[in-house]
Amino acid sequence: MNFQAGLVLFLLLEVAAVYCVVLAVRHARTPQGSVAWVVFLTATPFLALPVFLFLGNFKFSGYLTARRDSDEVITGLKDFKKRYPPNLTENTQSYDALEKIGDMPVVSGNDLELLIDGEKTFDAIFGAIAAAQKYVLVQSYIINDDKIGGRLRDTLIERAQNGVKVRLIYDAVGCAKLPKSYLAALSQGGVEVMNAHAKGGPKSRFQINFRNHRKTVVVDGSVGFTGGLNMGDEYMGENPKFGLWRDTHARLTGPIVLQLQLIFAEDWHWATHENLTNELDWEVTNSEADKDGVILATGPGDSFDTGSLYFCDLINSATERLWIASPYFVPENDILTSLKLAAMRGVDVKVLTPEVVDHKIPWLAALAYFDEIMEAGVEVWRYDEGFMHQKVVLVDDRVSSVGTTNLDNRSCRLNFEETAIVFDKETAAETAAMFEDDFTRSFRLTQTLKDRNFRQRNGAPFARLFSPLL
Repeated sequence: MNFQAGLVLFLLLEVAAVYCVVLAVRHARTPQGSVAWVVFLTATPFLALPVFLFLGNFKFSGYLTARRDSDEVITGLKDFKKRYPPNLTENTQSYDALEKIGDMPVVSGNDLELLIDGEKTFDAIFGAIAAAQKYVLVQSYIINDDKIGGRLRDTLIERAQNGVKVRLIYDAVGCAKLPKSYLAALSQGGVEVMNAHAKGGPKSRFQINFRNHRKTVVVDGSVGFTGGLNMGDEYMGENPKFGLWRDTHARLTGPIVLQLQLIFAEDWHWATHENLTNELDWEVTNSEADKDGVILATGPGDSFDTGSLYFCDLINSATERLWIASPYFVPENDILTSLKLAAMRGVDVKVLTPEVVDHKIPWLAALAYFDEIMEAGVEVWRYDEGFMHQKVVLVDDRVSSVGTTNLDNRSCRLNFEETAIVFDKETAAETAAMFEDDFTRSFRLTQTLKDRNFRQRNGAPFARLFSPLL
């Protein structure tokens, strides 16, 4: 390349970088995100420009329109509150905000059973699928072609070949290593298989940064599952890199299952343009436990940063106890402030994160936040008996949530997520007992960043700088 051609290329890159800087400043959802992109684009435009093209979209174009269209088709089905009114206990103080955040009402007649770790979770899920009589809806971010993945495939095919309607949604990025032969076997076996973003989802590869991280199973509209476990052997603790895998799923019954089913139907509509309204059951028997609950679906297609609002609402409502378990801790500023204020007003705030490294940069970024929240009175606990992947929140003795939402920027702003929230003292007691057992397998962090090794001490602030991009 001669000098003149090189100069032209350099000028074009500079112009493109400036244009992308303007886009980042105008459209990034936080000032921190804007600053991170500006620094990246101006310092290393050769590297930053292609990254920005793939990861720099700030809104999931088209999803709101598609979801609105599907809502018009199923008018009345979201009016669960009139059919299953909540019990209106003292817990209702936090109902209104959560209902507005998730555009879904709190309803009564539910039960939530905690499923701790892989064996209990997969036995419950596959047992429910094997008993299906009408239909099965499955959605998973990751599916591996291993023993658990094979068990899923075989169970779904067996039901499909016995007249049960079976649908599966997978995420193309999460399932990037899944061989085509696996999906082909499902299709040939009678299972309808769909990439989460096949038709409605990003028409441009430049929206690849938005992923569907939901993990859903619904059987006959009567029982549902969601939580932290994907479909693979590593979630049974069989990956030597992690060893023991600590995770939590939830088995749901009651009207809350219809909400989980509706979220799947919306995602299916988005991916296929097909309406499932007339093919699914929308009546359900109330659980004898009669607990108030709601499914909170969040994602980049929402008008607000609903993932962040979910965390802030639960944190701000705590008066006695706030325990949070998340595999990643890269909170945006509103969540960080809410956590510190909760501790300062005397709430027992504990944050449980893994000591074992999964993804290096988010793990390193978390170290840059711990000193700040510990100084405010937050207890940071590090699970070190294997890798901890659960996403659970406990508020006082009244609110428990189990779902797919991590306490990081990706879950709060970039991924489609879902969380089951139940307002009930018995469930809260069971969740507290689960946490207390986890704390016995953890240590309370007292080490500050300045006491860590050179690499961690100096790398953590830089990782935090780019946390809006993680």
